[in-house]
Amino acid sequence: MKGKLQIYYDEGGDFLELHIGPYAHGYFKNLGEGIFERIDEKTGAVTGIAVMGFRKRTKSLKEVEIDLPVEMTLVA
Repeated sequence: MKGKLQIYYDEGGDFLELHIGPYAHGYFKNLGEGIFERIDEKTGAVTGIAVMGFRKRTKSLKEVEIDLPVEMTLVA
């Protein structure tokens, strides 16, 4: 995956999305427990992840650290 990391958070919906590179047509694949992969429709590549209930999951933490089931390689 190449591109800039984009972070989107919807406070009202408590939805966090991390995405690499420009947005392309795609869909979310449900991995369970409110975690989703964003899949590029053309290439089938994972381009991001999304977490439902992000604040709820991290409310009691001073630092946010969540293990996600998706590996991302960032290229400078």
